[in-house]
Amino acid sequence: MMKLVAHCMCSLLTAVAGLGALAYLGESKAASDTPSAVLLQNVRVFDGKSPRVSSPTNVLIVGPLIKTISSTAIEADSSAMRIDGGGRVLMPGLIDAHWHSMFLATTPLAGLTSDVGYLNLLAAAEANATLLRGFTTVRDMGGPAFSLKRAIDEGVVSGPRIYPSGAMITVTSGHGDFRQLYELPRTIGGPPVRMEQIGASAIADSPDEVRVRVREQLMQGASQIKLTAGGGVASPHSPLDVSTFTLPELRAAVEAAENWGTYVAVHAYTPRAIRSALDAGVKCIEHGHLADDATAKLMAEKQVWWSLQPFLEEEGASQFPEGSQEAAKKREVAAGTDRAYALAKKYKIKTAWGTDILFSRELAKGQGAMLASMVRWYTPAEALIMATSTNAQLLTLSGKRNPYPGKLGVVEEGAFADLLLVDGDPLQNLQLIADPARSLVVIIKNGVIAKNSLAVTPANKTFP
Repeated sequence: MMKLVAHCMCSLLTAVAGLGALAYLGESKAASDTPSAVLLQNVRVFDGKSPRVSSPTNVLIVGPLIKTISSTAIEADSSAMRIDGGGRVLMPGLIDAHWHSMFLATTPLAGLTSDVGYLNLLAAAEANATLLRGFTTVRDMGGPAFSLKRAIDEGVVSGPRIYPSGAMITVTSGHGDFRQLYELPRTIGGPPVRMEQIGASAIADSPDEVRVRVREQLMQGASQIKLTAGGGVASPHSPLDVSTFTLPELRAAVEAAENWGTYVAVHAYTPRAIRSALDAGVKCIEHGHLADDATAKLMAEKQVWWSLQPFLEEEGASQFPEGSQEAAKKREVAAGTDRAYALAKKYKIKTAWGTDILFSRELAKGQGAMLASMVRWYTPAEALIMATSTNAQLLTLSGKRNPYPGKLGVVEEGAFADLLLVDGDPLQNLQLIADPARSLVVIIKNGVIAKNSLAVTPANKTFP
């Protein structure tokens, strides 16, 4: 019997080793297909911070980083790939500060009933599409994105950098509680329900439960923690006006996150939900479309971040059935968007940009169009700065839990080479970002070319 067990173990280890070898060969092949350096010549640079583009410039990428930026010719190794930018605008990769990587190509019901492996395959396809829209980084604000993040980081699939929150933490009947009524009553301390099993959301109805759920996400690699402090649109048992977590529960989450050197962001729309979060020490408010003047002023005084999304009434609620309570709630939220941006500007609140697209591949295709819609409140330069260097500042709140320590959202020497080459000037016409297939001719993430529709110039050709 012992010999049989030993034989089985040896076979298993051999199989694992074989898989490891295949993975290694795959990584080696990918590495060999990637040039040692990339030289972008004759580009005009929008650096992510200044509201203007540079004169003709050359940019050298070595490995994952930008090594040299110069208006004069750059000497590069003969093996470097050379791309003639033709005077096009080079800018940082875009950052979506409120994304849900795992729930784009599914519905709430399918997301909870489908096999997790299938959900990951759907999410991987959507991750590649996200990158090809020019979004090189996303802050994932709820969902089981840890495996997808790992696969992207290891080069198994293509996609943006992911700052994962893990399961969104909610209360019984709160936003994120997708249980059916027949699943009630819940047994305190009982087995996890389906949405908890797959890591979509987690129910916590006391400070102690909150601590456990927060620590579970941190254990899995969460870079920040997401709680739902008030009602939401997509959840069936969650009216917009309700406040959910108590102050001691919110403080328990903040304490647990701060013990790990990171922060809590909360989903909240109403003044009461926002104020409770502020009293607890939360660092970022997600949404907040129904905030009033006094609450916005308090956000500014406490120097918290406001992660806003440009929800517009005229866009409707296409991912929800017409006449449903979800569609009605989305329209109510959208009605507050103009006022929310006006308050953010009035009090100079640190404002991040994101989309919060859920349950619709078609809406996901309009990720860039949502950024383009920001000209309703900001200049194109202000919107692009928000979606690059400003969003990157928000990501640094993760401290040592930051999975990608380094400079993001800027075109600077020493920064990560997450770059877009735009056929046109997005600082003059932000609508270019809404048509990535045509406008984004080169997409680079971490120094690796994800898309290049331009010719590669000979190694011996140089530009001034």
